[in-house]
Amino acid sequence: MDNVRLILFLALAAVSFLIYEAWMQDYGRPQSPQVAMTESTGMLPGEAGSAPADLPSVTVTPDAATPAAISAEMRAAGAAPVVVETDVLRLEISPQGGTISSAWLLDYAVVPERPEDKFRLMKPVPPNMFVAQSGLLGQQAGALPTHEARFTAEQSEYRLEDGQDRLQVVLRWQGENGVAVERVYTFERGSYVIDTAQRVTNTTDAALVAREYNQLQRTDFYDPNEPSFVHTFTGGVYYSPEEKYKKVSFDDMRDGKLDRSVTDGWIAMIQHYFMAAWIPPRQVQETFYTKVVGDSRYIIGKYSPAVSIPAGATHSFDNRLFVGPKLQDDLAAIAPGLELAVDYGWLTVIAQPIFWVLEKIHALVGNWGWAIIVLTILIKLAFFKLSETSYRSMANMRKLTPRLQAIKDRYGDDKQRLNQAMMELYKTEKINPLGGCLPILVQIPVFISLYWVLLESVEMRQAPFVLWLDNLSAPDPYYVLPLIMGVSMFVQQKLNPPPPDPMQAKIMMALPFVFTVFFAFFPAGLVLYWTVNNIISIAQQWHITRQIEQGAGTAKQKR
Repeated sequence: MDNVRLILFLALAAVSFLIYEAWMQDYGRPQSPQVAMTESTGMLPGEAGSAPADLPSVTVTPDAATPAAISAEMRAAGAAPVVVETDVLRLEISPQGGTISSAWLLDYAVVPERPEDKFRLMKPVPPNMFVAQSGLLGQQAGALPTHEARFTAEQSEYRLEDGQDRLQVVLRWQGENGVAVERVYTFERGSYVIDTAQRVTNTTDAALVAREYNQLQRTDFYDPNEPSFVHTFTGGVYYSPEEKYKKVSFDDMRDGKLDRSVTDGWIAMIQHYFMAAWIPPRQVQETFYTKVVGDSRYIIGKYSPAVSIPAGATHSFDNRLFVGPKLQDDLAAIAPGLELAVDYGWLTVIAQPIFWVLEKIHALVGNWGWAIIVLTILIKLAFFKLSETSYRSMANMRKLTPRLQAIKDRYGDDKQRLNQAMMELYKTEKINPLGGCLPILVQIPVFISLYWVLLESVEMRQAPFVLWLDNLSAPDPYYVLPLIMGVSMFVQQKLNPPPPDPMQAKIMMALPFVFTVFFAFFPAGLVLYWTVNNIISIAQQWHITRQIEQGAGTAKQKR
């Protein structure tokens, strides 16, 4: 096997991967339903020895065009949301259950052309329905408020004012049996973490047994602004100290229910760049669960152990809710393992250091495009000796091309004698035909890791570079960069030894065109990396090939 076969294999693998991702994007996941849904949310998993408790039904109204229209509809129905705005978040909290029904991220636009149109992570209606719910369950139905109970608030709007670092929103519920509940949300400046508390005051004359639950509910995710041929994971995830980071896809939820007791873990729903996560208090064992409602809404949640609240006493169920971008440094400081939601897959151990270096470079140069270029140069320097070995092998093979062709012409279809003669030539010239394979194979994990770093990092979302490249997370609008990449790939092939098989030669000549078409739909940041890598490789390979050819010419003159 020679370098040509290796390159063909890698090219076939890359093309197959791209085709699979495109198929998954178009057909592998059901599109978000457009119809209203009124199915019951079913039952929350019960504790050992106790019967499961029914959760009330959730009625979802048809989607409205704007947040203002949604709010108007809710006000008309007597359920106007409580609006909360900080320096980084704008939320709508529904009086029905205190559900966080809408969330806009004020530092992130939907598209860079309209910075005033903020990215909406949560919404109460399909498509892309996504809400955070909480509730309490007791021994008797209706004794405690679920996420369907009606709460009241003192104000309809709350705003974190200039000079104010902390904002608290309180919703109240009063039961007919004398139990009072306060749902408290605490916001801090510059933070996407919401401290939540459900304070239960037992004013009855008997002990009250209660437990709380918190869950995230959403439909399938569809983003019309996401580039084609780019597929990232959307679904549930959870973390436990024993199993670490675990994905629970929507298919997994349909196949079976999660039911696991975890201490010091968390649950989340993630999508490309953004996420929401419930983070329970430390040293408390909670049960994580999943559920599918109507085959179109997916739930991942947790519930606490039962707590006995004596008569006249108050107990607070405390949690934290993260709603925001997957900024790795921030996530790592919030909870153990939360940074793993930036999903680099099985190459995380390589990808995380690469991102760390990329982030440090960005801190110096102030532009993610230039940071990618500098990082590419550093990676090429790190693999300089390996690349040199590979290019020297290719150059030596190129030098032998006329002699290899002569051997092929001499022995024709006699494969045995042909291979024997080729091996003798390699032995005489002290050339290893596999010399270029190992260096390439060693670098593949690094290249794939960098691919996922550039794809998953929200820091590069809508990041500008130069001139027309004003968004590294979107394809080049004028296809200039993919064309440069295709030309660089063509030039690089010309420096390689031509395949002796005419069919292989035709396939190799077609690869630059094929890859140019595919890369036209890739985010510009990925194409920038590949283009710079090709250009540096061309310079290094040309220099080595020239040295070897000059050495061969000098040797002939001495003879």
